[in-house]
Amino acid sequence: MPWFVKIEAGTVDKPLFDQYVPAHKAYVKELIAKGHKARTGYWAQLGGGMLLFEANSMDEAQTIVAADPLVKNGCVDYQLYEWKIVVE
Repeated sequence: MPWFVKIEAGTVDKPLFDQYVPAHKAYVKELIAKGHKARTGYWAQLGGGMLLFEANSMDEAQTIVAADPLVKNGCVDYQLYEWKIVVE
């Protein structure tokens, strides 16, 4: 299954963003349970983060990202890429 990366930057104040972090974490745990091997985190320097996951296609990846609570609630701008692994 191909890997995909959502690179994101926050667009709202931290208190509003933080309201949706628990739902985002729960969503990523659901993705893991469904076999997407998802991982999420933020940059050590404030201002953004990344979601890494497997999906069958770019269409499925776009659907997954659209359902992320941080995206649904307008907390982030993002770019979505298919990641081609060179070495494992």
